[in-house]
Amino acid sequence: MIDSLIPEFDKALRAVFAAAPTRRPMPGQDLPEAGMSEAERRHAAALMRVNHCGEICAQALYQGQALGSRDPAVRRALEQAAWEETEHLNWTQRRIAELGGRRSLLNPLWYAGSLAIGMFAGKCGDAWSLGFLAETERQVEGHLEDYKSRLPAQDVKSWEVLEQMQADESRHAETAKCHGARDLPPPVRRAMKLSSKVMTKLSYLV
Repeated sequence: MIDSLIPEFDKALRAVFAAAPTRRPMPGQDLPEAGMSEAERRHAAALMRVNHCGEICAQALYQGQALGSRDPAVRRALEQAAWEETEHLNWTQRRIAELGGRRSLLNPLWYAGSLAIGMFAGKCGDAWSLGFLAETERQVEGHLEDYKSRLPAQDVKSWEVLEQMQADESRHAETAKCHGARDLPPPVRRAMKLSSKVMTKLSYLV
């Protein structure tokens, strides 16, 4: 039992504190840095911090769901999606650093809460767990579209990162549906939106 928990604990530490790996190059990395005022750079860094927090949550959600899944095919799909979310973590970390910002101080809290939610979703059965995944990704897609419009117009480098992330999230939602995701009840979807708003507002500031 203890031996099986050690790798999971290692995943958590790496997600929250270590530099995330990536196989794909960061979108927009070859573009020149745009001229922005100090206020614009702070704003862009804060927006990217929110997106980084979302990727921290995604790591924990996928980890928790994979632990609870009883279907090897579903576990593999979750692991593949988790890897792409790790790449998103890398890209947002790097972009925050380029903008002179910092990561959220609340990341350990976001990870712990999301891991618990993921494990609960996994225990509800693969169909409901995948439904939770699909709804999460749909909401993240909308969030990314909103944040693309809120970036300073000249910050094309950050826009490119969010654009690729949005494409990946859309694919994750489709994958979940292909594996039998069930639609979540409206009250659950509304609760997810509310909790997301709380997380994004706090992460922008802290």
